[in-house]
Formats: sequence, structure tokens, C-alpha cells
Amino acid sequence: MAQITAAIVKELRERTGAGMMDCKKALVATEGDMEKAIDFLREKGLSQAAKKAGRVAAEGAVVAHVTEDGKVGAIVEVNCETDFVGQNENFQALAKSIAALIVETNPADVETLLASELDGKAVKDVVTEAIAKIGENISVRRFVRFESAEGKVYSYIHAGGKIGVLVDMKGGDLELGKDIAMQVAAANPQYLDRTEVPASELEHEKDILTEQARNEGKPEKIIEKMVLGRINKYYKDVCLVDQEFIKDGDLTISKLLKSKNAEVARFARFQLGEGIEKKQENFAEEVAAFIKK
Repeated sequence: MAQITAAIVKELRERTGAGMMDCKKALVATEGDMEKAIDFLREKGLSQAAKKAGRVAAEGAVVAHVTEDGKVGAIVEVNCETDFVGQNENFQALAKSIAALIVETNPADVETLLASELDGKAVKDVVTEAIAKIGENISVRRFVRFESAEGKVYSYIHAGGKIGVLVDMKGGDLELGKDIAMQVAAANPQYLDRTEVPASELEHEKDILTEQARNEGKPEKIIEKMVLGRINKYYKDVCLVDQEFIKDGDLTISKLLKSKNAEVARFARFQLGEGIEKKQENFAEEVAAFIKK
């Protein structure tokens, strides 16, 4: 019989969505055989809708709300259990009303937001009622709110809420604002410009690129120049203003903005379910505690 470790229980839970104790029991019953344990949980009706290994277990929608004058905007990610519910009109209406509330009240964090009043009730109570009505667990995961000091806020929602973008831009016009938001959605820049890239991350990238060049058998005297060239490509991948414009490969975003006398102050991009595992930093300890019971 294979040893039932915390890591094995964690993997089974991620693959099936079943509870930790149920996963442990299934592994014990099947002598640690992962595939048999999955079948065991399915047969017992304890496995949630089939989930492939490594799939992020988060559905729902990212929605946006921007004031008519374009001065304030917000995007919020609201999660549920299935894509079917994520596209449900009642679920979408709830998410949009929460986005509008964020714009109106400027809550400090999700906890403050849940305690805020929506239609005469606390948001957390409105969510609880929605859970009872819709029949799935619902949670407000995160939000970003921009209030533009000198420009306007623009938003873009892709694929029915799979990706949401918020851009704070000075100058330009509505068309440019939408284009920049779409650029962020499609190209997924991590930073606005080179000044935002942490020095530690840049040095780490240089170390990797240097080692790559050595592994390719390049002479030491030309490695430095090669790394410099590859770092410029790295900037084009991670920095918005260095990227090629998705609608015109001959233009960089920097040149596009300059031609329109515009400047991006900041942006935010949410992809539904991204990084959800990071919320389980103590998950291994939690599983280990259950195993000892």
C-alpha cells in the first residue's frame, strides 16, 4: 500500500474537488491508487463535475463599471462553481451591481465591500441570498477601482467575462482607450514601462539568458551583447509601452500613444480564476492536520 501523504491528498482534491477527508478515505480504500481513488469518489457521488488535472477550479465572471463621465471605473471578479451559472442573468446582474457599488463607495478591500450596503442589505447577505437562489457557492474574490486625476478610465471585457481590463489614460479618445484596453487583454503585459520592472526580476532574467547563451556554446565575449538584445525582447513581452500594437505590428504602443498625444497612467488586468492556487498557501499544512486525525 502506497503511503498516504499530504501531497497525494492535495492532488486528489485538486483533481476531483472532493473534501479532504473524503479524499483521504478514498485513498485508504484504494491503497493509495490515484486513478482508483478518483473512480471511488465518482462512484460515491463525492467528486464534483469532472475536473482535469491542473485545471483552476474557478468559474464566474469579471465585470466592469465606469461612470458616464469616465472619471471613475472598477472591475471585479465574482466566482461561482460552473460556467453555466457564470453566464446566468441573475449572476451577471449581481456582479454588475457589485461593480457599480465599488465605483460609488470606494471600499478599502473585499471585507469592507462585503459589509457595504446594497439594496438595503449588506453585500455579504445579498450574496448569501443569491447562493440559496442560484444553488451554487458564490464569492467576491477581488476588485480594482481607478479614479482618474487628469484623464479618463476605460474598460474592456473579453469573452463574456473571462478577462477584464481597466485603463487610466490621459489624452487620446474613446477609440484609443478601448484599443489600449484590448491590447492589455490580448498581450497581457506585466508592467507599464521599464521603470516598473523590479531590479531583482531583471537580474534574474539576465542570469537565465546568460546561462542559455553559454549552453548554446556562444563565446563569452559576445554573450553580453546577446543578453542585451534578448533583454530588449523581454521588455517587449512584459512592458505595455514596448509592445507591438495588436492592430498594427509596425507601431509600438509607445509610438501609438505619442501620435495621439496620450499617456497611460496605469492599468489592471483580471483573468478569471488566475492565481487561485495562491490563496491556498497553507493548504499542505491543512491537509497534513487532517491526515493526522
